[in-house]
Amino acid sequence: MLWLVLLVITLGFAYRWYKIRRILQVASQIKCDIKAYPLLGHAYLFSGDGESRMRTFERLGREAIKNGGLTNMWLGDNYFTVVVDPVDLEVILKSSLEKDDVMRFARNLLGNGTIFAPVTIWRPRRKVLAPTFSPKNLNNFVRIFSRQSSVLAEQLQTEADSGPFSVWKYLTSYTMDSVCETALGVNVNAQKTEDEPFLKAFEKCSVLIAERMVQPWLYADAVYKLLPYNETFEKSKRIICDFIDKIIKSKRITIKENKDRVNKNSSDTKTFLELLIEGSGGDRGYSDLELQEETLVLALAGTDTSAVGASFTVSMLARYPAVQEQVYKELVEVFGDSDRPVTAEDLPQLKYLDAVVRESLRLYPPVPVVVRKIEKDLELPSGITLVKGCGVLVHIWGTQRNPRYWGDDAEQFRPERFLDAPLQHPAAFMAFSHGPRNCLGDTNTQ
Repeated sequence: MLWLVLLVITLGFAYRWYKIRRILQVASQIKCDIKAYPLLGHAYLFSGDGESRMRTFERLGREAIKNGGLTNMWLGDNYFTVVVDPVDLEVILKSSLEKDDVMRFARNLLGNGTIFAPVTIWRPRRKVLAPTFSPKNLNNFVRIFSRQSSVLAEQLQTEADSGPFSVWKYLTSYTMDSVCETALGVNVNAQKTEDEPFLKAFEKCSVLIAERMVQPWLYADAVYKLLPYNETFEKSKRIICDFIDKIIKSKRITIKENKDRVNKNSSDTKTFLELLIEGSGGDRGYSDLELQEETLVLALAGTDTSAVGASFTVSMLARYPAVQEQVYKELVEVFGDSDRPVTAEDLPQLKYLDAVVRESLRLYPPVPVVVRKIEKDLELPSGITLVKGCGVLVHIWGTQRNPRYWGDDAEQFRPERFLDAPLQHPAAFMAFSHGPRNCLGDTNTQ
């Protein structure tokens, strides 16, 4: 028996060495001037707060740009090829659909929600989800966004003459109200409630997940469960899941009591949750757990990304008064001096505002990086072959500042670039990712 155990251990080490050896061969072909230390790799650079971690990602993006589109990143013994060239990225994002193993920490909260699910689960779920994001359904939500925007304007008016202030808390509350009403059919009234529990719990979980992903000394569950972070995470997760569960059970009862509304055309706006229940097969469709996973993904993706995108856009308008004035003129052309609600028909007329939003998303994408896993050897157009087992850091921030595709003024805020000429490459602008696993809710977020 002992010899069998030793044989298994030996074979395990041999296989691990074989994988590492092939990955080291890839890494040796790619330049990186950022110091990596034994055991830690580049993880020491991610030990600070959220802003510090973002600076590290920016540094990696600039390093990849400097080196022609690629660089290396090691988190412990986990290797990632950092990519900022859209030509290479298009090949990667179309062929490598599996998320990297570090995404398992997000699954601790979101389970197998579509964004983070393994491909075998993602593929059938996406087919159910896609119709819920149809233009017709999204247009029906405009009146909700408009009403919540009016509440936001009232909140901001109280700060108008107070000097500089942080807009973040107002925008996160606005996006939480908008997402919960459109996705779940409830108004949590976060904009008028201090320290709304669901929003606070979501923020805590998001921060803890992001920290754990880039700090390999927190990877082992046995270690993490001994730390105070785990208790905070579990308490926050319980608040979130209990809130969602109550809504799902209530919605199922409502649908059963109003079968006529479900089975016939109705002028009432249906929430994403209702559309999901119907689209998956009603009572014989998604379980409560599956509905919880998808609604949590909608809440996380819709709240955080929308708030980040809106915050940077507002910041850009404040920093560039001429752009702000141009946006104002366009709004006057469309709305005059009326304070009527915004409609879906108004949005296509706001071409300059759309360019401003896109330019802000280009420079400050809400999700600056995403990760993929190479499941079979893949030769890139740049000539590098990524081997099975490699992780890929899809560096959206760096790709959208790559001067090779955006020109010498790539670092400048210039909305007109989205009006002047088409993109040099379809993947050059990928604020909501690219390829088959791109974000279904990109229009909703914008």
